[in-house]
Amino acid sequence: MAVAGQRRDRGALLHHLPFLLVMLVVAVAALRIGQYHWRQGAVLIGGALLLAGLLRAALPEAKAGLLAIRGKPVDVLTYGALSVLILFIAFTITGGPLS
Repeated sequence: MAVAGQRRDRGALLHHLPFLLVMLVVAVAALRIGQYHWRQGAVLIGGALLLAGLLRAALPEAKAGLLAIRGKPVDVLTYGALSVLILFIAFTITGGPLS
């Protein structure tokens, strides 16, 4: 009986692995922002959104986990648009916080 529970737990973890990967990139971005490297942090957040969009486009509905919010086209378009917007802002703004 313990084996079935372990399989179920492992399956749940694998089901959310894409989301955990995206959140790992966001955590690194938060660390960089906390170290006053806000531009690098913003680029990492844009990259995390781009990664989320690519994973959402590539994975079937059943394996997308928490990346699936709406329909696949809406999710991919939204992740992509937010990624482009954040990357554009990160690359074009001069100065920054506390400068």
